[in-house]
Amino acid sequence: MGMTCRELFEGIDCTIIGNDSEVVEGLSYSSNTVSSGDAFFCIVGLRVDGHSFAQDAINHGARVIVAERKVYLADATDVVEVIVSDSRKAMAQAAANFYGHPANAFDLVGITGTNGKTTTTYLVEHIAHTALARTGVIGTVGVRIDKRFEHAERTTPESCDLQALFAKMRDAKCDTVAMEVSSHALDLKRVWGTRFAVTAFSNLTQDHLDYHKTFEAYFEAKALLFSSDYPAKRVICIDDAWGQELLRRCAAAGDEVISTGFDEKALIHPVSVTYATTHTDIELDVRGNRYAFTYPLVGRFNVSNVMLAFGIGLELGIPANTIVDALKSAPQVPGRLQRISAQHDGGVSVFVDYAHTPDALEKAISAVKNLSSGRTIVVFGCGGDRDATKRPIMGRTSLAADYAVVTSDNPRTEDPNAIIDAIVAGMGEGEGRFCVEPDRRSAIARAIAEANSGDSILVAGKGHEDYQLVGGKTLHFSDAEVVAEELERAFGQK
Repeated sequence: MGMTCRELFEGIDCTIIGNDSEVVEGLSYSSNTVSSGDAFFCIVGLRVDGHSFAQDAINHGARVIVAERKVYLADATDVVEVIVSDSRKAMAQAAANFYGHPANAFDLVGITGTNGKTTTTYLVEHIAHTALARTGVIGTVGVRIDKRFEHAERTTPESCDLQALFAKMRDAKCDTVAMEVSSHALDLKRVWGTRFAVTAFSNLTQDHLDYHKTFEAYFEAKALLFSSDYPAKRVICIDDAWGQELLRRCAAAGDEVISTGFDEKALIHPVSVTYATTHTDIELDVRGNRYAFTYPLVGRFNVSNVMLAFGIGLELGIPANTIVDALKSAPQVPGRLQRISAQHDGGVSVFVDYAHTPDALEKAISAVKNLSSGRTIVVFGCGGDRDATKRPIMGRTSLAADYAVVTSDNPRTEDPNAIIDAIVAGMGEGEGRFCVEPDRRSAIARAIAEANSGDSILVAGKGHEDYQLVGGKTLHFSDAEVVAEELERAFGQK
């Protein structure tokens, strides 16, 4: 597929220097991936400035350079330059143009918040599928197009990649797409120019402060999805002050909003909840009507996810009874309070969860404690090259369990022992109630050895991930696989 410069930059405030009839064959933001005939966007990144790679992009075949300022080009006699005020925003708009605004072909649901995004997207997909829609999902676990799985590098892909995904979903005749929208993606304009049918907010707790610096900046990044730049129907959980502020803003703007939460003021709230080890019994008040049903997910935080998904389903025009029928058979989301099955488990229940923030860890521990007849043991660590301020808080939070094993997560370029030291610094009140085991497999084995029949173990932090990032290496490591192996090693020979 090809498009002239004039067509590609239609509706974008820019200055085209050169032949505006130059045909663009593709879009690129990395000089390493440029193909002949591409338009190369000079993105000002967090570590490098794409303007420095313009000549390299030309050497690889780029015919158009999109930049925020004129760049020195040694060999650019027939290269078109396009000057824009914001290359990220221009790239997102151009990508939407290039692929024919594919998100307009289906109902796109954007879900943001610190915790619960992945589970909610899966629930929305399942609800829409039950309503006979063809569906797509984009998020942390990966991409699914009409139930076919594809790997994804980011929670929310870069704008060029995102619009290409949308085009695949359009071509696959998807009717509804549920998408996680990260704060980074909003701040970096990856979804700019995209039309949403519904946007939803789950909660806001400490995370990504290495990037956003303050809670207020983190919130404002999330809040962009509820601004006039992204007009849509809104579903907002109001169980924290941030959700209440979003509700106030959206109401003031005249948006259509469904509020959810444990607060009785929410349009969707629980009348009663009974938790079990394999399911939850619930009665919901949904805008004055009551629905009682059982769904196969556990924990209080999944009540929040179920209510948010219920609200999204209503905003998509799906009947409440269809939503209830779908939730009765809700899918287990990989790495989200996932109970690990093993032929021999010694009566010990082990759950794997992606919880990697203080709030998520607190909620996951609480959920497991409510499901356990014995003690609760938690295995956890913190990622390297990420928000370091949450490490001692995570340590302190882990003491809600009866015993904690502090280990390595994804240390990346940091010293794993230094990360662990920062975690332990917050555990001063827990002397004798935790231990340190830097090797993650050994930590899981140690937790199993510590457990007795009737106890429960929560292995937190990595969830669905099947790798560890250590130094510059990506090592295969799946908590679910290791848990199953270590359970068999501990109990299979007895």
